[in-house]
Amino acid sequence: MAAAAVRELLLSFSSAALLLLLLFLAQQPPVSSLNVITHLPGFEGPLPFHLETGYVDVDEANGVQLFYYFIRSERKPADDPLMVWITGGPGCSAFSGLMYEIGPLQFDVAGYTFGLLPSLIYNPISWTKVSSIIFLDSPVGTGFSYSSTEQGSLITDTKSAIHVCTFLKKWYVDHPSFIKNPLYIGGDSYSGLLVPIIAQYISDGNEAGDGWHFNLKGYLVGNPSTDGEYDGNAIIPYVHGMGLISDELYEATKRSCGGQYQSPGNAECASCLQAVSQGLFGINNVHILEPLCFFASPKRNILTADRRKLLEEHLEQPLSKSDLPLQCRVNPFLFLKPKLHFRLLLLEKKNPCVISGEPSYQSSGYVLSYFWANNDTVREALGVREGTKQMWVRCNYGINYTNDVPSSLKYHLSLTSRGYRALAYSGDHDMSVPFVGTQAWIRSLNFSIVDDWRSWFVDGQVAGFTRSYSNNLTFVTIKGAGHTAPEYKPKECLAMVDRWFAGSPL
Repeated sequence: MAAAAVRELLLSFSSAALLLLLLFLAQQPPVSSLNVITHLPGFEGPLPFHLETGYVDVDEANGVQLFYYFIRSERKPADDPLMVWITGGPGCSAFSGLMYEIGPLQFDVAGYTFGLLPSLIYNPISWTKVSSIIFLDSPVGTGFSYSSTEQGSLITDTKSAIHVCTFLKKWYVDHPSFIKNPLYIGGDSYSGLLVPIIAQYISDGNEAGDGWHFNLKGYLVGNPSTDGEYDGNAIIPYVHGMGLISDELYEATKRSCGGQYQSPGNAECASCLQAVSQGLFGINNVHILEPLCFFASPKRNILTADRRKLLEEHLEQPLSKSDLPLQCRVNPFLFLKPKLHFRLLLLEKKNPCVISGEPSYQSSGYVLSYFWANNDTVREALGVREGTKQMWVRCNYGINYTNDVPSSLKYHLSLTSRGYRALAYSGDHDMSVPFVGTQAWIRSLNFSIVDDWRSWFVDGQVAGFTRSYSNNLTFVTIKGAGHTAPEYKPKECLAMVDRWFAGSPL
């Protein structure tokens, strides 16, 4: 540990706490690989921020290596919060969160030239303006994370949370100056279930005094999967409230199903749910106002050798530039041959009347992430280990994952009761995890209201609505946003998180 870092820690910790910390650090091996990047393929000139990638071994016995992208705060990295960000899925790469949601890079979709490496541009509306962020490919099998054994690839909610805690302990070994920074755990979609579990494990470790103390301050979840009953049963009331189904169909469905829409209990309920499903055909479930667009597959000569061969088995027609409509969100599986398309749809279990953890429809720009991340020059720059991932995919729904925590409600209750700050935010045009379900499970916690329902503003315009509860819980809607809210309303979401980090009223 550098002398300056030690002096910094002496000012922040008691001598006893510091002694325990140093003893722990002395026993830990360094991070397996750490790669500071100043230039990236596709980006013109040096990066205007600090980027680092690397692997951390979180299960030595089974060879589980989690890959991460670390970007320092572009404001005051010595003082600003440190956030660990996990994208949903489970199985969606943190690179997706970096590029399409809250990070300082974006693909130049409008300027893309087919046959060339996609270009990157700087995104000034990034959460790294107010926080340092570790974008973590978790769970194992996600993004560039991998396991060298079959046993290591078997993953559950609880095991994934343990891996993230282990990751942090080892990551701090090589980044001791960030130990004193306020720590937050963040994620959206399916990760809304995992984030409070991770925070709970960190809190438990702090209370147990196991030789390592995280400076955990709170957690934040966006359009969060939380509890299948609350989230799933909210879809029917949501689509009715948004005018997508008739009053008569809604009343018939509610009466026959008794408000329980996950598993039809009788023939009439099943029939009503089928009618609802048919009525919602053509509606984009991750943003009900956006169109569904369909286009053919990307050209076969863009991907590199081995990965190109793997993908070519499922590619169809060439893609022309006019087939990349910037305003459209498209089903990523339309690139695949019918049999594989059907298999993946079954794997995702997409159904308008059943809770859905990830978007069914995805933006045209998502396609470019495949071309970029599967380029050999890019992989070399990122420090990706050869032979560990034949093909990078944005969302790997094929990981061997078991959902062993059906509800994270008890974790929300425990953490907020312990004094940790919590932010739950929702894009109000998301049908896959509707905000009314999030409101419902928050009400079930029986917290008193501190600041009642009101609008909040950005640049003089209503950005959404918010309500604050006792136990440091804040609920926020982002007006006009869909699933993964920052992707749709980046300016508003940056303002939201900046104010919340600072403890200021929205």
